Parts: sequence; C-alpha cells; structure tokens
Amino acid sequence: MSPYIEENGGVVLSATIDKYAYGSLRLREDRNITVQSLDYDIVAKYHLDDEMQYDGELDLVKAVLKNMANGLGQGLDFFLHSDAPPGSGLGSSSTMVVALLGLLKHWRRLPLTHYERAELAYRIERIELGIKGGMQDQYAAVFGGFNFMEFSAAAVIVNPLRVDPEIINELEYNLLLCYTGRTRLSANIIATQIEAYVQKDRKVLNAMEELKRITVELKNALLQGRLNDFGLLLHDAWVNKKQMAEQITNAGIDTLYERAREKGAVGGKILGAGGGGYLLLYCEFDKKHIIAEELEKLGGQVVEFTFDDRGLQTWEVRC
Repeated sequence: MSPYIEENGGVVLSATIDKYAYGSLRLREDRNITVQSLDYDIVAKYHLDDEMQYDGELDLVKAVLKNMANGLGQGLDFFLHSDAPPGSGLGSSSTMVVALLGLLKHWRRLPLTHYERAELAYRIERIELGIKGGMQDQYAAVFGGFNFMEFSAAAVIVNPLRVDPEIINELEYNLLLCYTGRTRLSANIIATQIEAYVQKDRKVLNAMEELKRITVELKNALLQGRLNDFGLLLHDAWVNKKQMAEQITNAGIDTLYERAREKGAVGGKILGAGGGGYLLLYCEFDKKHIIAEELEKLGGQVVEFTFDDRGLQTWEVRC
C-alpha cells in the first residue's frame, strides 16, 4: 500500500482460487444502462447522457463506466454477482472491477495488456474512488495462478511461480479455509495502518519489514515443497500482521485461531485487511477434519476450495 511501497518497496505472495466474480453484458437498442447486482440486491438505471454521481450505490460500476464508456452509442445491461461477499478478505471488490473492465475491453476490442488492465483497475478503485487498500488484488485477478509480486515506485512486476503440481495438491489438501461469520470495512483498518506508518510507529515499521522477509521465505518454502515450514511461516506472518493495527483481530478471530492451534493447526492467518472475513489455516492432513469440526462448533463456516490458475476470462455468445 502507498506510501510504503514508494519509499520501501513491497512484496506479495498470491494465489487464486475457485471463487469468482461474474459479469454479463448485454447490448440494448436505446441509450439506457441498467445494472443488476445480485450481491447487493440492487437494480439501478442510468442514461448515457447523465453524469453519474458517486453516492455509495454501485460506485465501482459507475467509475468503470466513466473510464471505459466514452463514445458509447448504445445502452447496456449488466448482471453482476460474486462467490465471495464484499469485505471478506478475498479481494472480491477488486475482482469485480477487473471483471467489469474485462467485459468492456472485450466488447470494445481494446488492446490493453494484463498490466494495463490491472493498473486501470487499481487507479479506479484506489485513486478515483479513494478506497484505501493495496495493489495486489487487481493484479491477482487479472493474471491468475500463483504469483510473487514486487511493488516499487518504478513498477509492479508479477513473477509467475512454477509450483510442482504435487506440491499444489498437497497444499490444497492440507489448507483449511474458514469464514469467520462477519465481513468488515477494510478501508478503516488500512487507514489506521497508513497513519501508523506515516507517524513512524516503530512497532508497525518493524512488523512491515518482518512481513516482507517472511513473504520471501514463504515463496521459497512453497517452491521447494517445504510445506510444514510454510505453515509455520504463516503463523509468523499472522503474529506480525496483528502488530500493525488493533482492529486486525478481535476476540472471535483469536478464539478460532487459538482453538485451531490447540487441535493441531501448524499456522495460519486472516486473509485481507483483517477484522473478519476468512481465516486460512495450514493443518496436518490427519488433523484437518478435527480442526474443521472444532471451528464449526465455534460458529465458523468451513469452505471448500481449489486453486485455479486462470485469471480474467471473457467470452462472447449470441442468443
């Protein structure tokens, strides 16, 4: 996140899973635009000649249209839905922006590269709309798969990782994804972290530097198949992540994590900014079912998933 990456550089280890954001676009014969969002149970209607105001209702959609709809001569219908709820920590909002950009790019045959699509999605969400957050979600959604991302003032570099399929299978078999039962507004947590960094809070600065080191070690452990070390490093990452803002964890999250560790989880962390969403745990395969039962007794919801190496996909059909 800025301004940290411009001054110090940053790294992210990322993987995409089979939880998708979907968007469908249908052409109209008039100049109206309709947007139906299944996630928010909203149907909104606009006109091409109207200036769309950011008012908290479907602002992500409006911002994409403002950036991509110049010169449109006809109206459009959009139908949107996501497998992951907003505020879940799985990057669902950024992924939806990428999906919308993909729809309009495909329809208008725009020659945008992967990097240009991800950068445009970042600028729409973080700069134009001012939603606090990092850059990794947009790049993950566009590129897909396992990636080691490097961020600096000069550039973003996405390094695809050639992870052995047997390692991916074992990783998938041993990882447990648990929904904590609540979403959160990540921007508030991130704003606190940014303020602490700007104020040069030594505890936060040390945690950020340690997280960069751990991320490199996580990448190496993954590529080399040292998955028990991978699990232990996830625990170290969680310990340091919690140092960056009080809102990152709470009593409910701590109870879930501590019980999982008591029952044999090697390590884990909250995904995304924290405060809720999904808890990811690395477990020994013969303890995973025991940990899952305990988490569900405490109100957690275990979610099955598989890794998916596809990024943004668009296609066209005629009805």
